[in-house]
Amino acid sequence: MARRLLRGRVLSFVSEPQGLDDTDSYRYWDDGEVEIEDGKIVSVGPFDGTQHADTEIIDHRGKLILPGLIDPHIHFPQMQVIGSYAANLLEWLNTYTFVEEQRFAEEAHATRIASRFFDEMIRHGTTTAAAYCSVHPQSVDAFFGEAAKRDMLMVGGKVMMDRNAPEALRDTPQSGYDDSKALIGKWHGKGRAHYAITPRFAITSTPEQMEMAEALAREFPDLHIQTHVDENLDEIVFAKELFPNLPDYLGIYERYHLLGPKTLLGHCIHMTHREVEILAETRSVAVWCPTSNLFIGSGLFDHDRLHAHGVRMGVATDVGGGSSYSMLRTLDEGYKVLQLRGQRLNPLRSFYMMTLGNARAMSLDDRIGAVEAGKDADLVVLDARATPQMALRMEAVGSLANELFLLQTCGDDRAVVETYVAGKPMKSALAG
Repeated sequence: MARRLLRGRVLSFVSEPQGLDDTDSYRYWDDGEVEIEDGKIVSVGPFDGTQHADTEIIDHRGKLILPGLIDPHIHFPQMQVIGSYAANLLEWLNTYTFVEEQRFAEEAHATRIASRFFDEMIRHGTTTAAAYCSVHPQSVDAFFGEAAKRDMLMVGGKVMMDRNAPEALRDTPQSGYDDSKALIGKWHGKGRAHYAITPRFAITSTPEQMEMAEALAREFPDLHIQTHVDENLDEIVFAKELFPNLPDYLGIYERYHLLGPKTLLGHCIHMTHREVEILAETRSVAVWCPTSNLFIGSGLFDHDRLHAHGVRMGVATDVGGGSSYSMLRTLDEGYKVLQLRGQRLNPLRSFYMMTLGNARAMSLDDRIGAVEAGKDADLVVLDARATPQMALRMEAVGSLANELFLLQTCGDDRAVVETYVAGKPMKSALAG
């Protein structure tokens, strides 16, 4: 394969920015180049005009070249649930989500939605996500099958749920274990696929099923684990009723040894002091889902409290409870959530969170999250002049930080010029 060289303004983080003046936290080249071969970044630095004879040069001058955006919590079967009207989480699940997910028993439907799902990822500049599939093994096959066609690095898993859901969406402790184990063998480590053990949340799993999730985690200790915790006050009450002898909601996952550095816990809004300490102690990841938390009315995430305790964090769309596939829109809502809490989220930290920060949260920063030699060539090209409104504002923008803040505040899929997956331009191919 011929080498490909991207020319443009290159931005990549090396650590979490501590303020707008923390220039040591990132690398930036105003006229930079990213050289790619065989799906990997070969070199990055200032453009010098010297290339191999067979190098294809793609000119993105004026645009920002960043690592591909990363979404550590999203529900692949909920594409046709997004924007559904409901009063709260449990009503939303029972009225819309559980009804829609039953359709994934049909292989043709799962295949169709998987294709649309990855189209949306690419359109919005997201190159890696951690996704919940439905209870049906064929939904996992559709998800990873479509990801493999596009050579995308994806994390996903079949939800395990054996109670408090329609019969058509319930497995059993044994079938949940058996199906998950078979899917692990079929997909994990094949190409760029990473399987996640996925008990949906404690309300939909009996103690017997939680024991089976624990058994899977013991047998496959390198796998991700993903679930939900402390999203909604009524949910917390219900979880405690179902597991009355445990100290709190997080204590359920603690009891079944499901916490650890590769555990992704959606929401983490209403946490007790003990739960925050356990999160930090186990190095589990609190995944903040601002658009979802606002849309469903679940509550306001307390970023600074968790940060002060040393809790690892990610930020995610949570489609379809979340109302946008865009990580830009997600961080825009995240900024507003923290404004309401009297906390600050500067734009450097926002872009760190949706790139290297989320890669670290997902324990994938050895592969993705930075524009560095040796990393996978998953990249996004952003244009802060994508709309007339943004172009007008850019006439008065005088710093990189303010440009990033404009992208975060006003940007969406229109600001994504191109999405590269393993070095291949994918967004322009959608239009063709």
